Amino acid sequence: MTFISGSKEAAFTYAIIAAGVAHAITTACTQGNLSTCGCDQEKQGIYSHLDGWKWGGCSADIRYGLGFSKVFMDAREVKQNARTLMNLHNNEVGRKVLEKNMRLECKCHGVSGSCTTKTCWTTLPKFRQLGYLLKEKYSDAVHVEAVRARRNRRPAFLKIRTSNSYHKPMPTDLVYIERSPNYCEEDSLTGSVGTRGRVCNKTTHQANSCDLMCCGRGYNTHQYSRVWQCNCKFLWCCYVRCNTCSERTQVYTCK
Repeated sequence: MTFISGSKEAAFTYAIIAAGVAHAITTACTQGNLSTCGCDQEKQGIYSHLDGWKWGGCSADIRYGLGFSKVFMDAREVKQNARTLMNLHNNEVGRKVLEKNMRLECKCHGVSGSCTTKTCWTTLPKFRQLGYLLKEKYSDAVHVEAVRARRNRRPAFLKIRTSNSYHKPMPTDLVYIERSPNYCEEDSLTGSVGTRGRVCNKTTHQANSCDLMCCGRGYNTHQYSRVWQCNCKFLWCCYVRCNTCSERTQVYTCK
């Protein structure tokens, strides 16, 4: 889907791509797949007397990954308009979520499994976890508008879209400048393919439920019979005997 407008969906897309670029590059560095980077060597061998462990192993060089993402993603935002400010803000949100959720992993060393000494290093979070976290931020995205500088009338910063207020959004808030189009109906201008014909779930209350996905239009019920070979056994010698199993299933699609 092509996001023409500065919607919540566009905000989520930019944030997760920026986080994804940083995540992929940092992973490649850790695995030794890039000649320009490797493990984070800054803390290597430093002992923490307070916590009783020392830095070791191969810590993920998250700073390199974040820096690469910033150059790669932000460099194309050259237009001086509200959408550029929105994209740059959401790119940074994606990178901040990744950096904040770096994990500390440790390994004990000692006789018979004791933890006489402990070595620790930083690792990346699972990318699926980042998706969940950004999805939560998508649900709470903040509607903003650009404030123009007096001298050149160019957008200077984003503020929360409320009357008589100049409060800026939090650095970790996803922001959008235009309300989302109606994704229930097909619209080539917004890139929406609509939900007609989409498979939905009759029993759930999640986003894929028939009540939500079908936008109040109702749904069609389709019945199918599936037949397959089951309970197969090898008989000596030398063939396989199977039973025939079947089941009737129902599939629901939006009207």
